Amino acid sequence: MQKKKRILLKVGSNTLTKETNNISRGKIEDIANQIAQLQDTCEFVIVSSGAIAVAKQFVKLESKQKEVFVKQALASIGQPHLIRIYQEIFREYGLLTSQCLLSYSDFEKKESRKNIVNTINVLVNNNYIPIINENDTVATDEIKFGDNDKLGALTASLLKADLFIIATNTNGIYTKESMENGESKTIELVDDFDELMRQVVDSKSSHGSGGMQSKIEAAEVAKDANIETWIVNGLKDDFILNSLENKVPFTKIK
Repeated sequence: MQKKKRILLKVGSNTLTKETNNISRGKIEDIANQIAQLQDTCEFVIVSSGAIAVAKQFVKLESKQKEVFVKQALASIGQPHLIRIYQEIFREYGLLTSQCLLSYSDFEKKESRKNIVNTINVLVNNNYIPIINENDTVATDEIKFGDNDKLGALTASLLKADLFIIATNTNGIYTKESMENGESKTIELVDDFDELMRQVVDSKSSHGSGGMQSKIEAAEVAKDANIETWIVNGLKDDFILNSLENKVPFTKIK
């Protein structure tokens, strides 16, 4: 039997909401449909943001606490709903899902790292797709720092993924010159990080806490583990299939 290509797919809040205020079931269907088509040749692990965005659809919390604690509470409310949506939709495509909540501290302990790898390998080998999010109720890193980009990169590295795909709301990374001219020209291939950093014009997304800077930092983590990173436009339908077939502009970081 030929070994399947292991793809770590990181999906940000902006992609999951399609830049609205609500989680898009249609976008999750799009992801499920693509994975179903690729399941003979690829195995997927998903790092998904979106818990806070889901909760905001249902509740408005009143609190005198700092904003970060309110966001942690929202994450706690939203996470079960997010996983339920994934489970319902993926099941329609014959796909099984599981939930894994991780904290950055888990990556610092040898025993925890080993447990993550062993658990996820059992899940994947039994055709379950792990859906990973940061354990926001005990950790504030993702809320403060980077929309799960770094978590995706660390997980890809730990699981020895063959490919790390970051789904975002642009056609990859644009050249600085094109952004200044209002043209948005994609940098298709990167092998010089210093040059890339000079090109980046950073902007935060509306729901996410990341920006292109955090995606490049994540790609650097993956590169250190010899994993190629693709930054693709997750708002488009069939974004995984079209990227694999080179039908759309996106950024490859080797």
